[in-house]
Amino acid sequence: KAKGQKGKKITLKTAKNSIRISFDGGRRLDLSKMGITTFPKCILKLADVDELDLSRNMLKKIPSSIQKFQKLRWLDLHSNQLEELPKAIGTLQNLFYLNICNNKLTTKNLPEDLNLLKNLRILNLGLNCLDSIPTSLGALKELKEIGLFDNALTTIPNSVKKLPKLKKLNAKRNPFPDSTKQEEHADSIKRIETLHLVQEKDLCCSCLKMCQDERDKLNKLKNVTSSPSEKPSFPLLLTPNSSAKDNQEEWRLR
Repeated sequence: KAKGQKGKKITLKTAKNSIRISFDGGRRLDLSKMGITTFPKCILKLADVDELDLSRNMLKKIPSSIQKFQKLRWLDLHSNQLEELPKAIGTLQNLFYLNICNNKLTTKNLPEDLNLLKNLRILNLGLNCLDSIPTSLGALKELKEIGLFDNALTTIPNSVKKLPKLKKLNAKRNPFPDSTKQEEHADSIKRIETLHLVQEKDLCCSCLKMCQDERDKLNKLKNVTSSPSEKPSFPLLLTPNSSAKDNQEEWRLR
């Protein structure tokens, strides 16, 4: 019988040769895009690094021994096949950047211990299988950016939305209820309508002429774009390329 995919074996020598010096002078262990299927135990001997990049591999599990990386400030696990995270990840108290985007994480297998990462500034949970966000993440008071895009979320808890230092929340392409969009759309319509409450007789000559000129321009533009023969037809697609037009890595900082 054919054996399962083993992936590339990482030796201690390979790992040592993969250490780089980051911009701020920290030591970064970069094992990204190495075809790794299991967490290399040998890198536990290099647990004094400041940054660990295991992104773009085929990892399904991160062991509890990750807690040995106590100096870790930057951890990138994006684009693997992770279905869960160990509770031990909550012991990495120096962590300020955690990217677990593009995996197979579910809400059930998201450890509550994430709320122990008190120094976390950036958290990326995008492109997973999350149907809700734990309210306990509201304990991450230092959080400045959070990515929740491309999940199955229908709501975001207020404890997360109202984090005191939060500057960026990317929650695009989630199945949020239409009512929210309708309210936003209705509000924008009301704002536009207030611009049309002045009658022409109340305008001065110069303003009236300017409005008439703008209206003529709009009518000409409408006549040019209204030809049905020039419009592309997509009979089988409701929104062509709707998911492809957004860059999936726009949120990533590195």
